[in-house]
Amino acid sequence: MDPLSGVERVGWQRLHHAYGTAQDVPGRLRSLLSADAGERLDARQALAHTVYHQGTRWEASQAVVPWLVALVDDAGTPERGSVLGLLDAVAIGDRRDDQLPFDAAVAFAGEATGEEARWFAGLEEWSDEDIEAANRAAVRWEADCYRRAAEHLGAVVRWVADPDDAVAARAAALLAWFPPTPAATRALVDVPAARTDVRRSADLALAHSTDADPAVDERLRELLPGFTAAVALAYRRGDALPDDALAVLVEGVDAALPAAVPGWERAPRGFVMLALRRLGLG
Repeated sequence: MDPLSGVERVGWQRLHHAYGTAQDVPGRLRSLLSADAGERLDARQALAHTVYHQGTRWEASQAVVPWLVALVDDAGTPERGSVLGLLDAVAIGDRRDDQLPFDAAVAFAGEATGEEARWFAGLEEWSDEDIEAANRAAVRWEADCYRRAAEHLGAVVRWVADPDDAVAARAAALLAWFPPTPAATRALVDVPAARTDVRRSADLALAHSTDADPAVDERLRELLPGFTAAVALAYRRGDALPDDALAVLVEGVDAALPAAVPGWERAPRGFVMLALRRLGLG
């Protein structure tokens, strides 16, 4: 089956991205399925520059979300982890983990209504009212992308168990930005310890989760001496942190840690230091 079946029937010519009408989007999406790696890279970069231009989303951006989901969901799509990275950028933007747990109501306060949001390029002179309206429109388009992604959380939950580690780890990190559901929490808890990168990403997602299920902390205790499990326990338990988890964090200050945890921008040692700071030790 074609994961992009019907993409040309979307009214892209009526939508705008950073550089004008979005008529080029279907072709860019099609190029993500190319057998040529260079063509796929060009397509990802072009989409990033148009529907996620320097962190800004546009009215066409939300329309891209379900097609990126369909591509990631299709095992035949090349470089699915990179496609998921683009989906993450469109859905969440350039937000960092210090904004977790994420409060969408606060983040999108002041958004324009659907009728008010419009493409503002081409104005020769910008009044204060134009600037305010454009800013409110940008917030609306961010919110639209987040909400479209939320409609596909069932797929993201499935991806946490995907055999491709790049997909699974990024999916775990993406779940951290949405209110926890029993299915999402279970998917994060159930990641096998042997899948190291995915497990670390899932631990960090659980660190920021508001799900207070004691089974989460029990699982994290089982995963010690993993440093991300210790970080998660510190975030979740605070002063009630078990001694064995504290020992892992203290050792982690000088221990050799991986360069990164897939799906997360902060360096692993940064998470260790933040966890200690939460305990008044940093």
